[in-house]
Amino acid sequence: MSPRRIRAMFTKELRHIVRDSRSLIMALGVPVLLLVLFGFALSLDVDRIPTLVYDQDRTAASRDLIARLDGSRFFDVRGYVDEYGSIEKAIDRESVLMAVVIPRRYGELVAAGRNAPVQILLDGSDSNTASIAKGYAETVLRREGRAGRFPVDARVRVWYNSTLESKNYVVPGLIAVILMIISALLTSLTIAREWESGTMEQLLSTPLRPAEMVTGKMLAFFVVGVTDSIIAVLVGVFLFQVPLRGSVLLLALTGCIFLTGALFWGILISAVAKSQLLAYQIGILSSFLPAFLLSGFIYAIENMPVVIQAITFVVPARYFVTILKGIFLKGVGLEVLWLPTLFLVVYSLMIFALATKKLSAKLA
Repeated sequence: MSPRRIRAMFTKELRHIVRDSRSLIMALGVPVLLLVLFGFALSLDVDRIPTLVYDQDRTAASRDLIARLDGSRFFDVRGYVDEYGSIEKAIDRESVLMAVVIPRRYGELVAAGRNAPVQILLDGSDSNTASIAKGYAETVLRREGRAGRFPVDARVRVWYNSTLESKNYVVPGLIAVILMIISALLTSLTIAREWESGTMEQLLSTPLRPAEMVTGKMLAFFVVGVTDSIIAVLVGVFLFQVPLRGSVLLLALTGCIFLTGALFWGILISAVAKSQLLAYQIGILSSFLPAFLLSGFIYAIENMPVVIQAITFVVPARYFVTILKGIFLKGVGLEVLWLPTLFLVVYSLMIFALATKKLSAKLA
C-alpha cells in the first residue's frame, strides 16, 4: 500500500466530513445525547419501593418492624390500611408495589423467641422489580425476626461497586454500545454514497487500490470516532461520577482497537450494499441489536440459552464491555484483559481483509 495514496484518500474523506456540518454535529452530538438519556433513564436500582402496611398486631414489636422498613433506603411506607381490599385496590392502581401484613400475636411470638410469620404481597406484573423487592424485604425481616438466634456475625463487603449503583456498570457498557452504533453507521454509508453520487467512477480511474481506499476512509472517520470516545469517557467520569480505576493508556489502546474494527465493519456493509438506505438498515441491525442485547451490557450472558451464549462469542461489543468494566471498576490491566483485547485485534484484521476483498470484487 502507498502511504501517499492513503493520505490523499484520508484528506478527501476528512474534507467531506468537515463540509457536511450537519452530519458532523450529529456524529459528535448523538453519542452525548444517547449517553445522557440512557445513563439517567436506564437505571436498574430499586430504591424507595412504595409500600403499604397492614398491622394487625399493633404492638411495640410490630411498630419496631415498621420502623426498620421505613428507615431503610429501599422502602417508602406510603400509609396504613385495615383490610386486604385496600391493598388490592392500591396495587391495581399501581400506587404501591408492595404490602406488608403483620399478623396478630406477632409481638408475642417475637418475645418468645419463636418464628413470627409476616406476609409480603407484591405486584408481580414487573417480575424483575418484584423479585428484587422480595429479596430486600426478606433481608429486613430475617434480621428482625431472627436477631440473636444464631451465633453468626455476617459482614458483607461488596467489591468494585460498593454502593451497588447501576450507573457504575451501565455507563461503561453504554460507551461500548454507543461507539459500536455510531462507528458502524458513520462508515456504512461512505462507499454506498460514492456509488450513488457517481464519484466511484472517478476513483476507479486513479491508481488507488481497494486496501488503500478502505484504510483512508477508515482513518478519516477514526478521527471522529476518537473524538466521540473522549467525549463519552469524560461524560461518564465527570457527569455520572463513574470511577476510573484502571490505566487511561490501556483504555485508549483498547478503545482504538475496538473503534477500528467497528469502522471496518461499516465499510464492509457499505461495500456490500450499493444503496445508502440498505446500508443504513443493515448497519442498524448488525450494530445496535447485537451490541445492546448480546454484549452483557444489561443482560447477563450466563443467564441466556446456550445457543445464544454461543452467538455472543462473535459480538465484538461483548469483549469491549468486559474490557471497559475491568478498567473502570476493577482497575485491572492487560494481564487480565489480554484475551478480549486479542479478540478485538483479530476481529479488526479479519473485517479489514473481508472489506478489502469485497471491494476488490465490486471494482473488478
